[in-house]
Amino acid sequence: WNERACRLANALADLGMKKGDRFAVLAYNCVEWMEIYAAAAKGGFICVPLMFRLAPVEMEYNINHSECKVFIVQGGVDGADGKEFPWIKQVTEMKKNLPTVEKYISFAIDNPHYDGFVSYEDALAKASPEEPATVVTDADPWVIMYTGGTTGKPKGVVKTHASLFAQYFIMIFDHQFNFDDTKAPARRDTKLGILKMFPNSQLYEAYGSTEAGIVTVLKPHEQMTKLGSIGREVVGSDVIRLYDEEGNLITNAEHKVTFTSLVPTHYIMMLALPDEVKAKYDVTGVKKLLCSSLLVMPCCHVNSLFYSFVATWVGGTVMAYNMVSFNPEDLIKTLPNVVGELYSRSPMLFEEYWKDPEKTAAAMKGEYFSAGDMAFIDEDGYYTLVDRKANMIISGGENVFPSEVENCVGGHPKVKDVAVIGVPHEKWGEQVTAVIVLHEGQTATPEEISSYCKGKIAGFKVPKNIIFIKDEEMPRSGAGKILHRMLREQYGKWSDHV
Repeated sequence: WNERACRLANALADLGMKKGDRFAVLAYNCVEWMEIYAAAAKGGFICVPLMFRLAPVEMEYNINHSECKVFIVQGGVDGADGKEFPWIKQVTEMKKNLPTVEKYISFAIDNPHYDGFVSYEDALAKASPEEPATVVTDADPWVIMYTGGTTGKPKGVVKTHASLFAQYFIMIFDHQFNFDDTKAPARRDTKLGILKMFPNSQLYEAYGSTEAGIVTVLKPHEQMTKLGSIGREVVGSDVIRLYDEEGNLITNAEHKVTFTSLVPTHYIMMLALPDEVKAKYDVTGVKKLLCSSLLVMPCCHVNSLFYSFVATWVGGTVMAYNMVSFNPEDLIKTLPNVVGELYSRSPMLFEEYWKDPEKTAAAMKGEYFSAGDMAFIDEDGYYTLVDRKANMIISGGENVFPSEVENCVGGHPKVKDVAVIGVPHEKWGEQVTAVIVLHEGQTATPEEISSYCKGKIAGFKVPKNIIFIKDEEMPRSGAGKILHRMLREQYGKWSDHV
């Protein structure tokens, strides 16, 4: 690993990159991510990982905004159906719109060569295996991770070496991993890696796990079993589209997994499996679960499948997901009247928004940062996230936080997913509207949903307008987050209601 990282760092320098230059990467989960991040660290370069679910125009924005000089792209053939993965063709078509990119590098199993791309393996073979001479400090940027754009244009979140090291150190401490103990090897933790090794989740977890010396299992998918290179079967997983809920249980059981990190949708999909399927697999070895990226509906906690504890989220890309930990019962509370914007201070915080000093200044108060989340603190000192400040609905002069309504609606057994928005209303200002995806094969009426909510939340919070849509119609960011702003654009224009 170290030698290949050195070779890649020197290869990038041979292509003209200097300390502080940026390069973009487009790939599924694979071992090369570990080499790529390490090469960036050694050479003093800044890695700009791209979410593969983004549209080409969205990728182009991130690459051009960060002025990348090199673009590393994964190629190869899908072992399941023999079809070429799309990235080489897609990036070739994007080249005309990427004025700052000077060189393109491709990698894939069996080392195929593509017109207009430098071969990753050929470049490594020619480069020096010696440690780069570049001096890199803890204050130097290592990664620029672009936000999902849930509230507007994506922002480039600059993470330094010091910030990410603090992330790994605190994660190892917080998760209380059991290291490799030769006297009791069976006690060593095994982590299941499903989330992306780009832009955020696995970047944190893969390096932290490696530092801790625990086993990491990259989750295969039947459509991705030949993805990767260097003769290894390494795989990619799309956080929603390619997720295999029963396969996750199988892998947990076969590898005696003790820890994994997922987003709420993953847990919901597993919990929706028939009881006879869930009963087939022994996952009692699971000791810790992490739930990140989104607020979690109560139904994610109340199944006996997860009889451990869940360490939960704060802030997604910008802040470390493991900044605060809770037991599940701490997360389901009646909201008090006092809710405020959450600010935090930590060595894990990002350095700045790339080329955007105004947004950086707006997010900070002294040394404290806000991601725009609203929260409250209880008498025991626990913080509970309520919702994004930008999502708040004002109906009849009352503040309504969509997440509270979503938690209630999401408890209905027929509801797979729900997003709540405010739709303009002449009398109330905004009307609470629920956009709902039902579980496959289920039907429901608006009256059934509203009746279910009555008595569980205040009357003014009960959705007055209920819209049923298909799962594929729910707008999501590349990271799988529901885009409330797009729903507001679709259903919440004043011109459509006056």
